[in-house]
Formats: sequence, C-alpha cells, structure tokens
Amino acid sequence: MKHPYAVALAATLAASCALITGCSKTGEKVDFDAGAKNDGAQVKPVDNDTLMPTGPKADLRNTRTLDDGTQIARTKLTGAKSGVTGSVWVWAPKEYKDPKYAKSGFPVLIALPGGLGSPKEKVTNYWVGGDIKLQENIAKWAAEGKSLPFIVVMPMLNPGTQYLDGSDIPGQAKMGTWLSEDVPNLVKANFRTFKSRDGWAFMGSSSGAFAGMKTVLKHPDKFKAAIASGPDIVPDSPLWAGHQAAKDANNPEKLAKSLIQKGSPDVYLAFQAGSKEGSGVINPIQKFLRTYGKGPIHTDMRIIPGGDHNAWDYQKGMEAGAIKFISDQMKAPVASGS
Repeated sequence: MKHPYAVALAATLAASCALITGCSKTGEKVDFDAGAKNDGAQVKPVDNDTLMPTGPKADLRNTRTLDDGTQIARTKLTGAKSGVTGSVWVWAPKEYKDPKYAKSGFPVLIALPGGLGSPKEKVTNYWVGGDIKLQENIAKWAAEGKSLPFIVVMPMLNPGTQYLDGSDIPGQAKMGTWLSEDVPNLVKANFRTFKSRDGWAFMGSSSGAFAGMKTVLKHPDKFKAAIASGPDIVPDSPLWAGHQAAKDANNPEKLAKSLIQKGSPDVYLAFQAGSKEGSGVINPIQKFLRTYGKGPIHTDMRIIPGGDHNAWDYQKGMEAGAIKFISDQMKAPVASGS
C-alpha cells in the first residue's frame, strides 16, 4: 500500500539509523548459539520438535545492544533458493541464554516493514531501530505473560524501489521464496528453533502485513500465524501486469478460499487497524473477516483507539491483545532440568 503516512514514517525513522550505528559493541561478531553442528558440540534436544542450529553460522554483526544486554545483529544473506541478496537482522530474547532452555527450540516471529522499509539504503527494515523498540516491548510483554519470548527476525522486504508484494513476480526478484525459505533457513542455521509450524509466525505493517498474512495462507504447512496491521488485502504491485495466474496464486482472498475448501490446517490471523485510518483500510479487512474468517481460518480484529497508520500505534494493538492471540496458538520454549 502506498499510504501517505509511509512518507512521514520514513522521515521519522531516519533517526533510527543514528541509533543503530551509535551503540556500544556495534560491529562486533555475535554468536547467539554455540551448539551448531559445525562446532562439534553434541546437545540432545529436550523434545523431538526442537531443531538444534544446523549451521553453517552466518557472519552476524551487532547493530544495537538493548538495556537488558540482548543484541540485534545483522548479516547479508544471498538466498540459496531465491538468489536474492539482502540484509537480515535478528534478535534473541534473554530467555534464549537461560540454561533451563538450553536444549529447547524457540518460536520465531518474522517482522516485516511497510513501504520500502526505511529511508536509508543500509537499513531496510524499520523494526530494527531503537526508536520503535519492538524488541524491548516483546521482552516486556513476555515478562507480563502477554507474549512468547520470540526470536525476532527482520529481513529486507523490497530489494529496490519497486513493490514486489513479498512474492515471486515473474521476471522480478523472488521475494516469496526469500521470505518462505531462505530467511527461515538462515534462522535454523543459527538458532534453536522448532521443526513444526507451531514455532513460526509473521507480523507486519501495511505492505509488510500483506506479505506476512499472504505467506501464512500460501504456506500453512510451514507457518501458523500472523499479525497483520493496516494490511493490503489483495496484491497491488504494478509489476503483476500480464501475470494474472501468478497474481492469483498470491492473492490472500483466493488462498483463503482454497484453504477453507481443504478444511485444514488451522491458521491464526490477528488483524488490526488504527481508528484514524478510515474506511479505505478498515472496510477491506472487515470484508475479508466476514467472508473468510471461518473453518480453518481463525481471526481476531482490533481497532486501536486513536491509532494511525504507523508502527508505534500498531504496537499498542499488539500489547492490547494481538500478540497474545498468536502466542496462545504457538509453542513456547520447553524447560529442561539438566
């Protein structure tokens, strides 16, 4: 969605780049997990669903250190399946280093930006910045029992200046494959995760919300839930011209209809919008809920009082219930006594 607030958001987020580059330990290599196979370490998982890091380890470099000592790190990924090259940022909550969870996987939340992600070339996902404080909020919500302690993954969504709808548009960069295969494989290589879809979800705002919910509906065998804030409901990139069949294969309405006909697996979509966004955003969401919120498609809708089309207001909705809606359906890390 080419929303007018995206311009204002991008301008405000320019300050986040200064925050990202101004932190202590910036640029140092980060090893979130020493249990990868190529370390030679043999750790028996706490259950059959836990996947220990597969390796090879990525070159992850610190971009921001939170007050609780946790770190956001960045790496450049060239996707083996998509061929797309771009930045991916990752953050693990403090629970990840807790010895009682050392043998357990952790749930993963892939956070996608709206618009082109950021006004700066080197920062293409605004959820990274310290002004938005997504990671601090998830840590707080986890402590309050509102959220699982998610590993948060923040990939680049658009490699250039054109909107690709998080999809494999013929003749364009394969962003659908990047999001559904290459980015998850990077996470599996470097973190303890879950094999089942119970450990995988998306969140996003605006065009990122579209990409997240579309990916869940297209690949319900891999991903279980999404938080969609102020989303587009149908693909709207002009690059779909002449590729109607491929466009239909990435249309949430058509994907939802197909999933309802199949009857499974169950997916959980938490929609939200600010009360100031107006009927242009809210009405299509409500129509989607009326038409497709049934059978295996479980939905939640939240109107954020006084909220507008921006990342800060969307987090108010997450705190009010959207993050709990998906957390209640996903797998928490499993404690081990040894």
